[in-house]
Amino acid sequence: MSSQVRELMASGFGQLRHEPTAKRIQAVLGGDTVVDSTRAVLVWEPRRIVPSYAVPAEDVRGDLAPADAGSATAGAAGPGDDVGVALADVTALRVLDPRVPFTVHSTAGEALDLRAAGQVRPGAGFRPADPDLAGLVVLDFAAFDAWYEEDELNVAHPRDPFHRIDVLPSSRQVRLELDGQLLAASSRPVLLFETLLPARYYLPRADVTAELVPSPTRTWCAYKGQASYFSVSAGGRLVPDIAWTYPDPQHDAARVRDLIAFFDERIDIVLDGERRVRPVTPWSDGPGA
Repeated sequence: MSSQVRELMASGFGQLRHEPTAKRIQAVLGGDTVVDSTRAVLVWEPRRIVPSYAVPAEDVRGDLAPADAGSATAGAAGPGDDVGVALADVTALRVLDPRVPFTVHSTAGEALDLRAAGQVRPGAGFRPADPDLAGLVVLDFAAFDAWYEEDELNVAHPRDPFHRIDVLPSSRQVRLELDGQLLAASSRPVLLFETLLPARYYLPRADVTAELVPSPTRTWCAYKGQASYFSVSAGGRLVPDIAWTYPDPQHDAARVRDLIAFFDERIDIVLDGERRVRPVTPWSDGPGA
């Protein structure tokens, strides 16, 4: 019997997973390169949907010591099943997306404090109690000032080699509504397909009929870059951060530059005359495009 690839990928979410990378990985803190490794491994703790970098302890230019009490917010048993967010179209598990702090660990191991470049980063390291990862230290992406894969700056989190985006121009008829009010209509969308996520419909600004109110909110995506947000007035109320754009996208997402997308999870989409069911994702309630 054939297996759906999506189900195979999701079936491992409850497990500790790892994958070596051939990329040179560097991390900068306080102007100093404090991690430099050609032996890095990507590690996904159970229920984590994005990986962290793990490197041999000797590739960290600093001191790693057992964390002070409180640096890690979960012990060997890991967080309970009620921690995390729904990704209903993918798995029944509540997944730990990047908004769940690194210090919430879902596998047995030892939390570590990092002292490097004259700074202290509590809980920035984690030594998993797993023989396949012996000698490696998993590192908190957010605890460093910058990360590089080879000589390219990486943002948001490590890139997953099994995650990709496809950006394709289309002539499909797209109509976006909220509470019965037309937000946008287009026959020239650019569709962005991303692994395990709903398709996103990026539209020319001229095809957006709703008033877009710029928001100070910014988010980062490892594959698309920095997103700027808009709020929209609908039904006599201002709906915050419901649309976004990429003014300067990463190279893989260059085709969506300056186009406008809306959260499918929070509006109604009519595609080729058929009203679609709103998906449920970790971003049903807010930014994370």
